[in-house]
Amino acid sequence: MQNLRFLLNVTRPRFWFYVFGPFIVGLAAGITTTDHIHNLTHLLFGIYFLFPANFLIYGINDVFDYETDKLNEKKSGYETLVTPERRKTLVFCISATNLPFIVGAIIFASTALPWLAGFLFFSVFYSAAPIRAKTKPFLDSAFNILYVMPGLFAYSLVSGEFPPLQVVIAGACWTAAMHAYSAIPDIDADRQAGLKTIATVCGPYATLAICGSLYAASAILSAEYLGFVSVSLGFAYVFLMLASVFSFKNGSLFKLYRAFPLINVAAGFVIFWHIALEKFF
Repeated sequence: MQNLRFLLNVTRPRFWFYVFGPFIVGLAAGITTTDHIHNLTHLLFGIYFLFPANFLIYGINDVFDYETDKLNEKKSGYETLVTPERRKTLVFCISATNLPFIVGAIIFASTALPWLAGFLFFSVFYSAAPIRAKTKPFLDSAFNILYVMPGLFAYSLVSGEFPPLQVVIAGACWTAAMHAYSAIPDIDADRQAGLKTIATVCGPYATLAICGSLYAASAILSAEYLGFVSVSLGFAYVFLMLASVFSFKNGSLFKLYRAFPLINVAAGFVIFWHIALEKFF
């Protein structure tokens, strides 16, 4: 039971919707009839992007990040520290939970396969050598486009088409901002470990300015498709970045950061229902 709890904690349950959310948004955007919702293939890949995909992202991250993680206060209580002796077990479990779905995609979802390949590439090489994008400032945030891939996969799976490029770029801006913001609480630990990130290079305030700019760009690019929802969320996230400036000055940014996953899930919830209601009602 303790091992199961450990493996579950590695997947970061509070972040599950970062992957599953884009999948169901892409599904909602791509479907033309409610019959698509009951499709077994769609259900199976929904399960993949709910659990095994998260296991891949965060498990690989923990396998390669011990030297940094042991210095990070987040790993004592808020997250799980993966020690070297647990790496082999973790890699085996990641492989065992992901490979069946990869094979399934090759057989049943060939039109969406490029997006799954992209998801796997960015998820693995964000942390793993030889790229290890997380150690390369700006590339680290750009690699967070991995969170857009489940949405592209779902959209192509249902429609057989490529989603609008403008929306893809908007999603890339959004996820890059999400990564950069999440890197700010790790600045001290990353600097101690000699790890360069967008936040350690730019500092907290410049990083927050970059985040605000990316969120604004995402809102502008997606406004054609999401209308007032895009504009409203854009304003909300820019306001959050401004509030974070004062929180950092007061030494309370981590408290605001802990609410960040809930804010992102709420934003995804609004986007999903906007698309679903506009399409079917």
